[in-house]
Amino acid sequence: MLRPSVPRVGLALAGVLLLAYAFVVAPGVWRGPGADAPDRRAGTAVPEAVATADAPAAATAGPTGVFPPAGRAFLGVMTDKGPYDLTAVDRFADAAGRAPQVMLFSAGWASAAFDRSLFDRIAERHMMPMLGWEPWDHAVDVAARDTGLPARQVDRLRSTQPHYRLARIAAGDFDDYLRSWAEGVRSLGYPVAIRFAHEMNGDWYPWCERANGNHPGDYVRAWRHVHDVFTAAGATNVTWVWSPNARWDKTTAGLTGLYPGDDYVDWVGVTGYYGMGAFTTSYSTFDQIFGPTIAEIRAVTRRPLVVTETGASDTGGRKARWIRDTFDALPRYPYLIGLIWFEVDKEQDWRVAGSPDAAAAFAESVAADRYDVTWSPAMRPQTGAD
Repeated sequence: MLRPSVPRVGLALAGVLLLAYAFVVAPGVWRGPGADAPDRRAGTAVPEAVATADAPAAATAGPTGVFPPAGRAFLGVMTDKGPYDLTAVDRFADAAGRAPQVMLFSAGWASAAFDRSLFDRIAERHMMPMLGWEPWDHAVDVAARDTGLPARQVDRLRSTQPHYRLARIAAGDFDDYLRSWAEGVRSLGYPVAIRFAHEMNGDWYPWCERANGNHPGDYVRAWRHVHDVFTAAGATNVTWVWSPNARWDKTTAGLTGLYPGDDYVDWVGVTGYYGMGAFTTSYSTFDQIFGPTIAEIRAVTRRPLVVTETGASDTGGRKARWIRDTFDALPRYPYLIGLIWFEVDKEQDWRVAGSPDAAAAFAESVAADRYDVTWSPAMRPQTGAD
């Protein structure tokens, strides 16, 4: 998405200031879900819920078994305010005619300390928490966007954060921070998912190998190190979600060398959107947007697949059609166990609740028995071996 340019001197100053900021920021800013989404755009699953003294009563109540059951797929949601305000979740559920069973929310490493109330708030609403855990300072992204520079220049600024280079993560420079989260997650006493450092095959985040001074192999080493810290802390209630971006132009690379391995990953995800004018100039089906990347993923792992972010804009008046076509396509991917909708009005209005026609199409689609799924803290996440 292009924005008006600013005078050349202003651009130079903005770039220098942003780069200087990136070098000196200390780890530490929690962001609501979707706050960091691009403009265009492993471990062992817990066998049973683990009760702890600190866990809420809900953590050991409810149905048991595998989530989602074989032949079924869960419905998830991501909103702009996340667990801080569940109003958008209620609107989504009303529009969809079905409550979601998974909620994705984001936290950046720059200042996000572990806060169990966020997880409990989601779990108490019968949704499995999925944390989008992002090693960066989101304030750099905000400052880059505010410059008014073209999108690709914003990408370069936002992804240049040397403090968060992958090699530093793998070397243990953030281990105290990692352990604080691992101990907090362990104390929850119920399963959660962590989507760590998503869209790694792009070049718009500091954890992408093609950005920020990273090198081939750094991503896998960083992922495995983070996973190992959690395992050592006893945080085995994590479902690790590896989530590349659907390949849509030359900025999105292939997946060779980026998969950490089945011993370190429980679910694989993929992100992609239908947005006329934003990502495409013509109507593109789910198969066209996601199919090639899903095939590439299946070539390296047979782990269960989740559409970890998707949405559709109504530019061109085809949002309802795309929703129907997408849900018609999903059963052709029998290993696909869930879809998370980006319920946010951001670059475009991706919301289901933002359009009566879209809401009707969505409700009609998820009324199928395939999406009749319940999540309970006593359930164990499906891993592909079930």
